[in-house]
Amino acid sequence: MSLLSAFARLGLQRTGGVAGAAFARCIQTTPVLCAEPLKKKKKLDPQIVKQREDRKKKKIEKQIRRLEKNARQLKPVEELEVPLELIDEKDKRQRKLTPLSSAELEERALLKKQWAHYKHDERVADFQIIDRLVQAQNKALAELRRESEELYQAAIEVDPQLLPVSLKGPVATPPIKNYVSPDGDYLHQSMKWEVK
Repeated sequence: MSLLSAFARLGLQRTGGVAGAAFARCIQTTPVLCAEPLKKKKKLDPQIVKQREDRKKKKIEKQIRRLEKNARQLKPVEELEVPLELIDEKDKRQRKLTPLSSAELEERALLKKQWAHYKHDERVADFQIIDRLVQAQNKALAELRRESEELYQAAIEVDPQLLPVSLKGPVATPPIKNYVSPDGDYLHQSMKWEVK
């Protein structure tokens, strides 16, 4: 609601005539301008400005060198660190394996090749089965389309009830019985610094 219409309503209520409305129309308002005169910039010596820029540049270069120096160091991961006890017991724990003979090595290589051939044939057979099924499906859909367009559209429509799935995954912690969750409450934990 604008200020002018509010004054017009007030004028009409008090005087009850046209004179109050005319009086309200004569009032003009302007937006409040909160400005102050601009401060004059102090003229600095160009030598001082250059020194400040050089200091900033040196500081940034120093930070870059420090980051490059620490970039090569990997962060230690606690789960991957080997306990010192195991390092001390390395000689006791190391197994003495007999070296494999050349016949054993050849037999293992042959078994690996046979396994690779078997898995390749299995994969090719799977692809062939999938291709046959897709071709049969496309042929059946084409025949259905020749018979009736409505039946074809109904056949290719997605059925959401075909796989009714409702999943509820595990949560981080089990629910607490009789727990009332706070509604907008929080603990203010910022540090307070007091001058003594």
